[in-house]
Amino acid sequence: MANTAQARKRARQSVKVNAHNAALRSTLRTAIKKVIKAVESGDKAAAAAAYAENVGVIDRIADKKIIHKNKAARHKSRLSVAIKAMKGDSAAGIKKEAKAKPAAKAKAAPAKTAAPKAAAKPKAEAKPKAAAKPKAAKSKA
Repeated sequence: MANTAQARKRARQSVKVNAHNAALRSTLRTAIKKVIKAVESGDKAAAAAAYAENVGVIDRIADKKIIHKNKAARHKSRLSVAIKAMKGDSAAGIKKEAKAKPAAKAKAAPAKTAAPKAAAKPKAEAKPKAAAKPKAAKSKA
């Protein structure tokens, strides 16, 4: 338990902040799921509209430093790629400014498959290091 008044107050504040940040992270996940659900439905226009609505949510949460800005960019990029990969009419629902920004995570994006590795080459053995010179013992005089 905190010993000082300052530490007790910080403990109280951290509980509130933690709850608030958890709510914002939940909002982020919900926004991403809405876009993924629209992509999986197969309607490109609806997916583009859902993306345009939820890009702001992702950016807002990144601005508040709930997630890192690069993570937000990665999510937006993956969602955008998933929408662009859909068959159908052009994505008229995406605003031009939303197109300029990267998109979010999409489960529909194709996963890269690793090719079977060839027999591993044996690594060259490390050369033994030269023996360290013994340090001269200091005498107390």
